[in-house]
Amino acid sequence: MRPVAVLTGPPGSGKSTVGVALAERLGLTVLDTDALVEHRAGTSITDIFVDQGEASFRALEKAAVADALAEHPGVVSLGGGAVLDPDTQELLAGHRVVFLDVSLRYAARRSGFDQGRPLLALNPRGQWLQLMADRRPIYERLAWLRVNTDEREVADIVAEIAAAIESDANQRSQDG
Repeated sequence: MRPVAVLTGPPGSGKSTVGVALAERLGLTVLDTDALVEHRAGTSITDIFVDQGEASFRALEKAAVADALAEHPGVVSLGGGAVLDPDTQELLAGHRVVFLDVSLRYAARRSGFDQGRPLLALNPRGQWLQLMADRRPIYERLAWLRVNTDEREVADIVAEIAAAIESDANQRSQDG
């Protein structure tokens, strides 16, 4: 059982929103690894960062991602920094990883950069730009599909991803 699609991208790219809509369109369920971490820890990601530190959060995140990739047959939405772990990068190989790309302007508009994002707490725009400088090469390398979400409706983004999944599934069935 493998996920049909794995969504990744920076804060404000629409991973959670697109994940729910894509799963609904495909008649599947969505698993958000940030929500799974919070459920398992019994507290918010912000509190994990404050009380236990980023390293503790990343260990919880790594386990949640590994479990989701091994067990969830629907759509998986990853936290933006999950791809930083080399083991996670290896686990993502062969999955339909969808990089939801977004510019700072639209990320700021969507997320507000002020709620529950510990890595963006101080100087959110500058921090977001630095996160993207560090993560963009990884997002791009892992991506099976890159979808720019700027100035787009969720339904249009979902339609693009669903069409790519259908095309890939048809190709795989012809190949094998």
